[in-house]
Parts: sequence; structure tokens; C-alpha cells
Amino acid sequence: MDRIYQFCAMKPDGSVVDFSIYQNKVLLIVNTASGCGFAPQYQQLETLYSRYKNRGFEVLAFPSNDFGKQEKLNGEALQEYCDKDQKLSFTVYDRIKVKGNDAHPVYKFLGDKLLNGKTNSKPLWNFHKYLINKEGKVEDYFYSFTKPFSKRVIKKIEKLL
Repeated sequence: MDRIYQFCAMKPDGSVVDFSIYQNKVLLIVNTASGCGFAPQYQQLETLYSRYKNRGFEVLAFPSNDFGKQEKLNGEALQEYCDKDQKLSFTVYDRIKVKGNDAHPVYKFLGDKLLNGKTNSKPLWNFHKYLINKEGKVEDYFYSFTKPFSKRVIKKIEKLL
């Protein structure tokens, strides 16, 4: 079970999304925080999503308060921030834990090679990115300081699409 499709996650409105809806899509999964210095990446992620969504690309954001207590929002307040302040059209899930024993199962999977079959790369800060191929397998990861528009990220996405 080294594919992402086995998971579900909750959106800020309380609805639960089964990740099987992402089959045959390339995913960029990012742990985010509205109070982080990397928060300008939200707009870069939005532009990236707009550029490639018609080719089967999705951005999945997972807000987390794990690093520097930089995500105070959850639920409706988080949804409002993403919709009205950031004007995001990609999927933003409700706030979760991305590190430690209480990490969401998606992040336990993403960070553990025994589970994902590819890499041991746990987020060290907000805006750590995982690239998932159309088969639902972890393809690569990018540290927080790697911008969504970096040549390395774009090249990998285009190759997978």
C-alpha cells in the first residue's frame, strides 16, 4: 500500500475527501501556515495550479501549527482566509499535525520510506513539498525554501504530466 489513495482528509467545512479522487493525477502536497515567512508561496502555488490543472495537476495544502505556531486558523476562519484573503482555488484541508506521533496518516506516509517506498523526508518547516506521480507514489520532495516556480519543481511536474 505505497500509494496515496488509501487516505482521507477533512476540509475546513468538515467534509471528508477520499484520496481515491486523485487517481491518475500529479499531486503537489504542501504543509502550509498563514503566519509563515514562506506564506507568499501560496500565490505561487495558485499560479502553478492554474497553469497545470487542466493537464491533471492538483495542489493539496495541509495547514499546520507544528512549526513556530504559525497557523492559528482552522475551520471556517481558515476557509475564509484561503478564499477571501489568498483567493486560492486549489484544495486546502483543515489544520493537521504533520510531525511526531500525532501526525496525520498522510504525513506519516509521506515522511517514511517504509510506508511510501521512496524517501524518508519529514517536513522540517512549513511549505515542505511532496510530488506524487499519477500512480499515487511519492516521486520527489522539496524543502521549504524551494519555490514552487523553481526550475527543478517545474521540470519534475512537466515530466510527470
